[in-house]
Amino acid sequence: MRTWIQILLFCLTLGLSTGVATAQKAVITCEKTVHNFGEIKEADGKVSHTFVVKNEGTGPLVISNVTASCGCTTPDWTKEPIPAGKTGEVKVTFDPKNRPGNFMKTIRLYGNGMKNGFLLSIRGKVLKNE
Repeated sequence: MRTWIQILLFCLTLGLSTGVATAQKAVITCEKTVHNFGEIKEADGKVSHTFVVKNEGTGPLVISNVTASCGCTTPDWTKEPIPAGKTGEVKVTFDPKNRPGNFMKTIRLYGNGMKNGFLLSIRGKVLKNE
């Protein structure tokens, strides 16, 4: 009788651990995490770049928030869940007004599949108005 109980407990443990191993998980990747605008003229106004992020996990990826290191940088992102194997976008707009010189700004994504957030960055040089 005791042997049957041990076998039953073993089977239950195996079944539970198998369920955990097959849990769906999102994994965010981005082929290019840094964009260099090069030299931009302050007089030309705002510039934008769109990063393409991919979900290489097995479950949907949800980007719940995106923050920028400066108020001169505005992010806009895919709000719908990104299915496994599919892509979404993070559009970053930089305003060079009154910011002559070199710049580097960071953008941090938050959501499932991102333990400490996911970092993107933009850089370049703003040429002063003449």
